[in-house]
Amino acid sequence: MSTRLILFFFLLMSQHVALAQTIITGTVLDHKGQELPGANIMIKGSYDGTTATSNGEFSFETSKEGYQILMVTMMGFKSVETTIECKGDEIEAGTFTLKAEITDMNAVTISAGTLEASDENKAVVLRPLDIVTTPSAMGDITGALQTLPGTSTVGNDGRLFVRGGDASEVGIYIDGLFVGNAYGSRVANVPTRTRFNPNLFKGTFFSTGGYSAEFGQALSSALALNTKDLSVRDQGDLSIMSVGGGYSHTLSSEKQSITASANYFNLGPYQSLINQNFDFETPAKSWDFEVAAQKKLNKGGHLKALFRTEGGGMELWQPLPGVEGRGVKIKLDNDYTYAQGNWSNFLTKDWTMFGGVSFSRNVDNILYDSLKIRNIGETIHAKSYGVKDFSDRISMKIGLEYFGQRYSEALPNADLERNFNDNRIFAYTEWDWYLSSKLVFRTGLRVGGSDLSSEVWADPRASFAYQISDASKVSVAAGTFNQMPVDNYRVLNPNLANSQAKHLIANYFFQKEGRTFRAEAFYKGYDNLVTFEGDQMELRNLQNGGQGHAQGLDIFFRDQTTVKNTDYWVTYSFVDSERKFDQFETQVQPSFAPRHNFSLVIKHFITDLNSQIGFSFSANDGYTYTDPNFDGEMNSKTKSFQNLSLSWSYLPKPNLIIHLACTNVLGRDNVFGYSFSQRPNEEGIYSSLPAGQVAPRFLFLGVFLTLSKDKTANNLNNL
Repeated sequence: MSTRLILFFFLLMSQHVALAQTIITGTVLDHKGQELPGANIMIKGSYDGTTATSNGEFSFETSKEGYQILMVTMMGFKSVETTIECKGDEIEAGTFTLKAEITDMNAVTISAGTLEASDENKAVVLRPLDIVTTPSAMGDITGALQTLPGTSTVGNDGRLFVRGGDASEVGIYIDGLFVGNAYGSRVANVPTRTRFNPNLFKGTFFSTGGYSAEFGQALSSALALNTKDLSVRDQGDLSIMSVGGGYSHTLSSEKQSITASANYFNLGPYQSLINQNFDFETPAKSWDFEVAAQKKLNKGGHLKALFRTEGGGMELWQPLPGVEGRGVKIKLDNDYTYAQGNWSNFLTKDWTMFGGVSFSRNVDNILYDSLKIRNIGETIHAKSYGVKDFSDRISMKIGLEYFGQRYSEALPNADLERNFNDNRIFAYTEWDWYLSSKLVFRTGLRVGGSDLSSEVWADPRASFAYQISDASKVSVAAGTFNQMPVDNYRVLNPNLANSQAKHLIANYFFQKEGRTFRAEAFYKGYDNLVTFEGDQMELRNLQNGGQGHAQGLDIFFRDQTTVKNTDYWVTYSFVDSERKFDQFETQVQPSFAPRHNFSLVIKHFITDLNSQIGFSFSANDGYTYTDPNFDGEMNSKTKSFQNLSLSWSYLPKPNLIIHLACTNVLGRDNVFGYSFSQRPNEEGIYSSLPAGQVAPRFLFLGVFLTLSKDKTANNLNNL
């Protein structure tokens, strides 16, 4: 009797359980109406669920009762949730349409005018390590960027010249903050370098045009250098070089790190061994001290600080055309200070915030024959912006900036001085609109005003990119860009207004299996360029009376796969630039804008010898200049510029690097222009002198030793 009773209750309970099961069915499609096999369907908070079949259909049972949340998910798509009521019967949940989710992994990026040098970007062109190991660069950031498309090598200057623009048209930023006088001061035809060590940076964003509304006051280009985050270890780095030496020490913990470095350079011993083309009275020498600190805050915030101070100078004789003797003696002494601090953090509701301030001060004391000149420039830049992701399809950046600038020129012996002070305010916004993972539009607007010139302006900008395939995309960028004239013009005429450039860029980008191809066509129209009468020694009647254009094509190809242990890239740029500016009365091809520019960089790794061999070759079709012995402006051109450089890096031990490099190995006599006498001689001919290289070639030898508990650590870990 008891057995029958137990069996009765068991059958009754089994029937109850069967009645409590709910069957859920439905279909999963993408936004185009195509089936999505493999989509995951489940009751939220339970293990009840299934995956969609090959035709996108699903069916599963659940013992859950009452109102439940049904989730449909699939990688690369936005998840969908709906509420259902489980009552022990069959539920037809219907059709679920999943929209593609746009992430950093699958979203197309805009590449028009943009060259990245960061491991964080999937469209990498150059990495930080590439910048340091390019033979012709000699460790200079600018030198490496001169091997990229859109740039021109001007060997007696050393700064960045981009797409027919002057070097002053390139804005340089560190962590988004402006760097005043980013290059070392220069005299005569001695080329300069960027002041900052490439080891300081984790990545480089170099825009050859059409850049973000975040940046302004640059007609041609924006170069944004991003400093490293926390250092990974305590480490000391000793550098012994043919031109000087230095030491850097890093202290690091889980949440903070600090690096202090000091260097001293003196070209005297080097120049005593190797003959120079220039007549130096006192060879160039300099010192610098730098501190960089990083701190990780709670909830993902970061604090960064950077301080740098340096000093140096040189003294040389500059020959004068048509005049016998050593010429005129020029002496330069320079003092420079740069400091900045910035804060960034991820806040709630998908906001990212940034705030920072930078200060730069540059003092040049120049002795030109017996004339003493002192130039002082100071710039303060304060900046704050926020980025808001409204969804995976809409993102906004909005920011404010302040620039305070003071510049003065003085003749101390005559107690004469002229100066100006300017305050500029900017506001900008930029929106990214992802219509799909393959199509993105970017719109931006930057407005600003200057109290010195009483001018207000607005710069609209727009761009878009379309993903053709997994490996290729096209993008277009356009916009207007304003820039105040250089300081030594504004101090003579404070009423000078902005010069303006309009950019239009079309880009094709391909990257697959270690190969990168980039082709870009561009057009720049210039207006309100500064013109004057006289020459650079005596400027008169400065006004915004110039205009012009630059147009051309850039080609870039990089291959890291075809030849084993070999990485190489090839660059060709064609630039057709004409502008009426400075003292010219007509539109001319500027001396700093060669039409044809070519570069080839090859790096081969010899693993058995722990070595890297580097090869770089740069060439252009020559530089224009005005020969007063003939009619017209910019009526002559130098012979082509050519420079073959070689390098060898050797690691005899993991913590020891020996680097040897030589520029212009073949000793080509490159000429960058000519200076002419102010009056003709008895035969009616204006005498001339070439502006050439400091020396036939430059040889560098460096030994870099790293001191750390980690015996495998070396200077390459910093890049």
